[in-house]
Amino acid sequence: MAKMKSRYALLLLAATACAGKEKPSAANPQCDEGNSGISLPEGFCAAVFADEVGVARHLVVTPTGDVYVALEDSRRSSATTTHVRGDNGHGGIVALRDTNSDGRADVRFRITDASHSGIALRLPFLYSSSVQSVLRYRLQPGTLAPVGAPDTIVTGFPDGGHSSRSLAFDDAGNLFVNIGSDTNACWDAGKGIDPCPELEMRAGIWRFDPTRLHQTIDVSQRFATGIRNAVGLAWHPTQKALYATQHGRDDLHNSYPKLYSVEKSDDAPSEELLKVSAGDDYGWPYCYHDRALGRRVLAPEYGGDAKSAGRCADKKLPVAAFPGHWAPDGLLFYQGSQFPARYRDGVFITFHGSWNRNGDQAGYKVVFLPFVNGAPRDTGETFADGFAGRRRDPGRARYRPVGLAEAPDGSVYITDDQTGRIWRVVYSGKK
Repeated sequence: MAKMKSRYALLLLAATACAGKEKPSAANPQCDEGNSGISLPEGFCAAVFADEVGVARHLVVTPTGDVYVALEDSRRSSATTTHVRGDNGHGGIVALRDTNSDGRADVRFRITDASHSGIALRLPFLYSSSVQSVLRYRLQPGTLAPVGAPDTIVTGFPDGGHSSRSLAFDDAGNLFVNIGSDTNACWDAGKGIDPCPELEMRAGIWRFDPTRLHQTIDVSQRFATGIRNAVGLAWHPTQKALYATQHGRDDLHNSYPKLYSVEKSDDAPSEELLKVSAGDDYGWPYCYHDRALGRRVLAPEYGGDAKSAGRCADKKLPVAAFPGHWAPDGLLFYQGSQFPARYRDGVFITFHGSWNRNGDQAGYKVVFLPFVNGAPRDTGETFADGFAGRRRDPGRARYRPVGLAEAPDGSVYITDDQTGRIWRVVYSGKK
């Protein structure tokens, strides 16, 4: 009995359909009428795979189609709702299974744990990150429940500030972890701290050996630095390269109105797609990227004038840049054959949506960038939209997209941390 009450107890939440109240489409039984509230390109449609699962962040899909979703503690979440239906308030992981192949989960299994954000799969293990650690669960074929209690792989991540610990594996089995900054621009009383002490333990990507237990973070394991918050983290399987998204800093106009207009501050700094190699430095907190200028600019806290590069001239540039404050959270390099051929090896990025623009809020969508000769095109295209509904505002947006994952059949899952919804997107048009 005591074992059932342990911190790692597995709770069966449902053994009935959990796909929400959307009606199936008469034209395509795999999809819901109106795509369950989102818009997609011609030939694509969507259904609710699961609903009200909790504060759903990143997710993975096993080779047999089981889905594991990291659930953030609603008290720490960037979603503005205080309690998502289906959430117990403490985060964890939820496992979902479609037993009748109708594209909708009909079984849920919950692993009650700490607040989770990152999740990665390297069979037979499932890796998941809480704010301060990375845990490893052993999976057993045919069952949703992991075997036994999890192992602790890494512990001692700093608390506070950006708490998303996104995870990714490379082909060699190295585990990459995002550790975001504690502050906006490493300042004290409006003046930048130089050198910034956060860079020793934060604002970068760390690399660990996933087979070693009870590791602790130190600067020798730092893979790349100067990245304010890399919530999107993914390995490109054909390029053999790590990619990340960077959340740019805030408050340029509000803190420096003589240097930055409202319009400039709403667009800058860029949100960035980074191709990350060992030893890269992207310049935070001393630098930010300005997509209008096409380069990095010295931050005002460190003597910048909104134009000069200064010490930032040699910092690595993004491979793609987007308008400010869109909040890029999910990253997926499509490898399947279900979608048309132009999508293969291209990247999908979820934009969680802005909260602090002085003008209209923006983002709240999924963007696709085709890759040509191993590089993304300069501009992306909207793939999925309509998440926010009528109000592009985090307090009143209907949904806010976060995680992306590809299923064995080539369909794509998208999570929402506002209501705990998960869509399954399929292509049924002409190729």
